[in-house]
Amino acid sequence: MVAFEPRLFEEIAPEERPSLAAALVPVGAMIVFLSVGIVVFGLDPQFPLFWGIAFTGLFARLHLGFSWDELYDGITDSILMGMRVILIMFVVYALIATWVQAGTIPGLMYYGLELLTPSIFLPLTAVLAAIVSFAVGSSWTTAGTLGVAFIGIGSGLGIPAPMTAGAILTGAYTGDKQSPLSDTTNLAAAVTNTDLYDHINAMRAGTLLAFGISVVLYVFLGLSASGNIPVGRVGAIQSAIQGSYVVTPLVFLPLVVTFGLAIYGVPALPSLGAGVFAGALTSVFVQRTEFAAAWSAAQSGTAPETGMELVNGLLESGGLLGGAWIVTIALAALSLGGMLERTGILAVLAHHLGRLSRGVASLTGVTAISAVSMNMLAAEQYISIVVPGMTLRNLYSEQGLKSKNLSRAVEAAGTTTAALIPWGSGGLFMAGTLGVPTLTYAPYYFFGFLSPLVLLLMGVTGWGIEYQEGAHGDGDDATSTGGGATAPAGED
Repeated sequence: MVAFEPRLFEEIAPEERPSLAAALVPVGAMIVFLSVGIVVFGLDPQFPLFWGIAFTGLFARLHLGFSWDELYDGITDSILMGMRVILIMFVVYALIATWVQAGTIPGLMYYGLELLTPSIFLPLTAVLAAIVSFAVGSSWTTAGTLGVAFIGIGSGLGIPAPMTAGAILTGAYTGDKQSPLSDTTNLAAAVTNTDLYDHINAMRAGTLLAFGISVVLYVFLGLSASGNIPVGRVGAIQSAIQGSYVVTPLVFLPLVVTFGLAIYGVPALPSLGAGVFAGALTSVFVQRTEFAAAWSAAQSGTAPETGMELVNGLLESGGLLGGAWIVTIALAALSLGGMLERTGILAVLAHHLGRLSRGVASLTGVTAISAVSMNMLAAEQYISIVVPGMTLRNLYSEQGLKSKNLSRAVEAAGTTTAALIPWGSGGLFMAGTLGVPTLTYAPYYFFGFLSPLVLLLMGVTGWGIEYQEGAHGDGDDATSTGGGATAPAGED
């Protein structure tokens, strides 16, 4: 859960409230800076974001009248909100390095190459990732542990890494959305005043439809992408792994510790931290690594020499220090988002988006657009849930809709699209952890597109839309259940 109260439109004094035109100025500038810096000059995102921070700060100080201290407070609040995410980024980078050194990830690759075939790999990856993510309640934990191994297995089977990454994310976010242990699932229920299990039940039908379509697409994609594995390739990879690591069931101890704690209900950060210790100790006692060398790998990463270039590349990792590049982008994006929130710009944009709604269909669409917009502007999936969730509550109530409709909408469009934003914390984490750029895996992350589309379908058709007792939709007595809506939906 995130202790964060955004500034709402109604709570900002009219004389302090930016106009819509003023709110669009720093947003437009940020888009220009990112486009010019990244596309035209080929820069990394850090300094284009820094240009946006500088412009927004000057605009807020000189035009909107905010003090520097107020802007600093906005930045501080945003970074504080994202601090757990930043810490998880660092810990996951250390965990991957220790699990490589311990033989955990090489062992998963070794046995996975024996059990899996190219034709079933992608759909099975999505299903397994969904199961694990549901059990541990974290898409990030799933991607940072099992996901890294799947990337290696897929490469060994001749499956392109972007396809594998897409299947991992589809499964990870599907399980995360349905898990009562997930922080975003709990947050979406909390900020919309919805019972947690009412929220989960409201998401189930749409989630399963989007996931089912995704799995079918991975079946066809796997059949077309598998081709013929070169003779002896799998055996060569396994030999390279076995020549550099002790391959035994004992190397899976870090996996058991991490997932065991997560399933027991321990939050992601201590579970992953325990995985780092378990990995280092497994490296010492199973792989016979010196104690200092095990922790040096956690800090600086791994560069194995297995005698096979493909395996070397798959098992290279940056360690704790390797996370610095990703974290600097996350800090810059969070700083920019914090200023946009503190100046009321996000509240103004959300308010004017809300004014576009005239019925259930348009209100659902506005919620989806608000969630995706907050992901892009604030670079943090928590904001994509909190701001629309709190801003649009009254609109849902005025239309006689149960709060579960809102909680479902902000998560179906907010949580799932976070991994599609290259400068957002979700996109940065997944790209850095899986070693595949965001825009490269995006076309294969089917669930990220299908989840919002299914949400819009529900708004247009009325499927799954539920009204408060005694409320009416478009003049009809309207109470619908998960199987379909008895009340007409759409524009009034």
